[in-house]
Parts: sequence; structure tokens; C-alpha cells
Amino acid sequence: MKYLALLRGINVGGNKKVDMASLKELFESMGFDNVLTYINSGNVIFESDNDDFSHIESALEEKFGFEIKIVMRDEDNIRHLAETIPPEYENSAEQKTDVLFLWDNFDSPNSIDLIKIHPDIDNVHYISGAIVWNISKSNYSKSGMHKFIGSQVYKHMTARNINTVRKLAELMSY
Repeated sequence: MKYLALLRGINVGGNKKVDMASLKELFESMGFDNVLTYINSGNVIFESDNDDFSHIESALEEKFGFEIKIVMRDEDNIRHLAETIPPEYENSAEQKTDVLFLWDNFDSPNSIDLIKIHPDIDNVHYISGAIVWNISKSNYSKSGMHKFIGSQVYKHMTARNINTVRKLAELMSY
């Protein structure tokens, strides 16, 4: 089966630097097949017959010297997300769309209640495993999502923009 490991907080602002070639080699050394990394934000697609990934975070810390949390998703979940998110949601000059992949203990529609949104400008939806946030860029400064940083949900998720999620779904379909 194909899986996606989403690494949280690497290569952001010059901090927690992780080279993608080294990351690929590490996943291959753990016995995963057909390993592919996509862009520098820590997206690792791989195949495995085993669904026990409990050792990955400790292997990452040992290799790179700092803690890296991950969110694991299978191909079905990523495909479902890409197909369910409205096609008009995009990242463009007019709008911004992010997918917030939730840790298992926050994977619930109730997680939206922990975020202070402005319903008249923030389009926020729960889709299994994630919260999707879409906003017009002209309203970005008014968004309740600015108070999201530091919240309990923020500490238990990793974000990717919609373009990345759609590309990951495409790459996983090969």
C-alpha cells in the first residue's frame, strides 16, 4: 500500500533543515519501497506492506538531531481529500487554501470548534483527517485564523497548501 509521511516544521525559515536526498535514503534504509520526496516541506511517499510506523519519528530524530513529528496518511485518504475539496478552492492571486492534517487525537469535526474563525470570511471544513481552510486574500487580515497559531489544534497538525495536496494525490496514483 502507498503511504504519505508529512513532516511537521522542517525547512521553515532556515530552521530544522532536512535535505530531501538524506530523507529519502533514511526511508529506504527503514525498508520502505518506491520512496519519493516532494518539495522541501517534508512530504515522503512510499510503499509498505507493514502499517506500523511507530519507529519513523525516532529514526528521524537520530538521523537529523532534532524531534520531527509526522502525520501518516494512506493513498485512499489523500485521494479522498483531493476529490472532496471543492475544485474552485485554490491558491491564486485571489484566494488561499490550506489543508491542516490533524494528529489522530485531534482528528474530529469537533476540532473546528477549537479554532476562532469568522464564519462570514473563513471557509473552514472538516474532511476525514484534515481541516480545509479557504479564504479570499482580500479578507486575509480579518481572518480568525490569525489566532490559530499557538492553539491546541495548531500544535497537533501540519499544513500544506491545496496545490501541494493535489500534486501529492497525483503522485500517489502512479
